[in-house]
Amino acid sequence: MTEAVKLFDKWDVTDIKVKDKGLERYLSIKPVLVPKTGARYAGRRFHKSKINIVERLINRTMVPGHKGKKHKFSSGHITGKSQTAYQLVFETFEIIEKKTKKNPVEVLVRAVENAAPREDIITITYGGARYPKAVECAPQRRIDTALKTMVQGAFGKSVKGKKSAAAALSDEILLAYQLSPNSNAIAKKQEVERQADSSR
Repeated sequence: MTEAVKLFDKWDVTDIKVKDKGLERYLSIKPVLVPKTGARYAGRRFHKSKINIVERLINRTMVPGHKGKKHKFSSGHITGKSQTAYQLVFETFEIIEKKTKKNPVEVLVRAVENAAPREDIITITYGGARYPKAVECAPQRRIDTALKTMVQGAFGKSVKGKKSAAAALSDEILLAYQLSPNSNAIAKKQEVERQADSSR
């Protein structure tokens, strides 16, 4: 009998299930030893759905995106070095395992499920005036938004503070896992869904 492939050669992901049925097809937990495909799936439709969620987190730490149309998190300290991002996520998982005594990949999956917004806001122009309109959020965008807000929240706490990036990212993932409003991702999700509710 062959031994199961473990992520980072440490954590078994074969028993982890996605509980959110809307994200099931788009959140991959396929067993891989090293979460680095080198964009092998790029060019195909929904190629991100085939990439392990841990690799998507690593990619997001390299490109955390703008915040409020400013380059606060997308330049300067963000090097885009894949080995640095890989090491950051590995250290983050070790901290999560030490604090919770649980599989950190499962904690990440639950955190993404908790932080993924179900609704979003778009702006429509009608008669020269602009109005907000609530729309359902696509599953792929839900995952991307959750990862982005978690990484931005972690970098926001570590860039000017004394916390290391790994400690800040582990705190952010754990807060999202616990559905805490202190999590940047959970707070952002609640804010967007509240705005969507009021603009119906």
